[in-house]
Amino acid sequence: MNIEALSLTPIALVDPPLLNAGGLHAPYALRIVLELVTESGLTGISEIPGDIDVLEGLRRAAPALRGKSVFDQRALAGVLTAVLGRDEPGARGDKPWDRRRLVHAESALEVACLDVIGHRLGCRVADLLGGPVRQRVPYAGYLFFKYEGAGGPLGFDVDAEATGWARARQAAALDADGLVRQARAMIDAFGFASLKVKAGILEPDVEVEATLALRETFGPDLPLRIDPNAAWSYDTAVRQGERLKGTIEYYEDPVRGQEAMARLRTELGIPLATNMCTTCFEDLPSSLALGSEDIILADHHFWGGLRASMELARLCKVFGRALTMHSNSHAGISFAAMTHLAAALPELTHAFDTHYPWQSDEIVVGGRLPIRDGYLTLPDGPGLGVSLDREALERARLAYERSGLLRRDDEIEMQKKQPGWRFMKTRY
Repeated sequence: MNIEALSLTPIALVDPPLLNAGGLHAPYALRIVLELVTESGLTGISEIPGDIDVLEGLRRAAPALRGKSVFDQRALAGVLTAVLGRDEPGARGDKPWDRRRLVHAESALEVACLDVIGHRLGCRVADLLGGPVRQRVPYAGYLFFKYEGAGGPLGFDVDAEATGWARARQAAALDADGLVRQARAMIDAFGFASLKVKAGILEPDVEVEATLALRETFGPDLPLRIDPNAAWSYDTAVRQGERLKGTIEYYEDPVRGQEAMARLRTELGIPLATNMCTTCFEDLPSSLALGSEDIILADHHFWGGLRASMELARLCKVFGRALTMHSNSHAGISFAAMTHLAAALPELTHAFDTHYPWQSDEIVVGGRLPIRDGYLTLPDGPGLGVSLDREALERARLAYERSGLLRRDDEIEMQKKQPGWRFMKTRY
């Protein structure tokens, strides 16, 4: 099967004003939907974060990809590298999200190829990754400190008629009580059996007190994790880590860099996780030499695809690392791809992260994928098991055009609430 054409659609999904170490989420989360059409007329789809540089790079690469086999991943990767160039050291950036171009493009193309191969062969993407070892994948509820507001055209306004989780998505959460209310609504709606706290933006004492309040509210059997996105100094991470001992299943990127992570891991004895200090295969030798983390949070968007993530899983097993998955604001195509990956991973010791409850829009046929009891069931159809809702995709495309956004910039959004606010690599 050879590629006939690529279609690229930038979209914007409603996103509430969620706080993180990089600032504040914009009213819309940007994504790119890739549709790969083969000469036989079959189509495969994928979804990645919506940076304009990645979008333009894929558009430049599209003519050179025409006529290439969807099975020849080395040739396809070679075309992308020739057009986009390799991601330079430091291209990821210092902020919580990943700014690399090549790995995003590789992921978009590979997932679409696997989807179309699955349709051609009548099998699921999980089958192409070695076969599912589980049919239901556990996800962790992702808690955010936030300003009041619904995002999208409402911005910081709220819908007074909203109830349940829809109301909780809009409500402010700037202290322990607010975060506990948010967690309760999320658990009631989706049944999550583990929770993650996004930290690194408020005073560390406030964020840790909220985490401890979650433990007191929900008891010892609900795994908790906290992620300051490397915004804490070493001394702050030690002080807060001592308070969190016995409370969290892992401490995600409390400090910046492999050396500081390794030192902290030795001093505290709390499992450390990362999606910031070990983010590519080239980082693994120093990670192993230093002992910088216990758990790597992979993300197929950032590691170059699903098969690269499976390779990472094998290396993690050999060298004594656990593996789970980082999340970004996403729609159902990415959610399905994440679930196929998790279904095929031989070992899954921690629930995957997901932002999915925070997004209210959807672009796949049938609408929102159902999270029940904290699990998403592996989609049943061939390929990814999801297909595009054309009307919904067009609405999301028009929202992108109206938004005026070209890339994620939480610093600019934060300045709308706090004039003069600046991102700091280490804030506390």
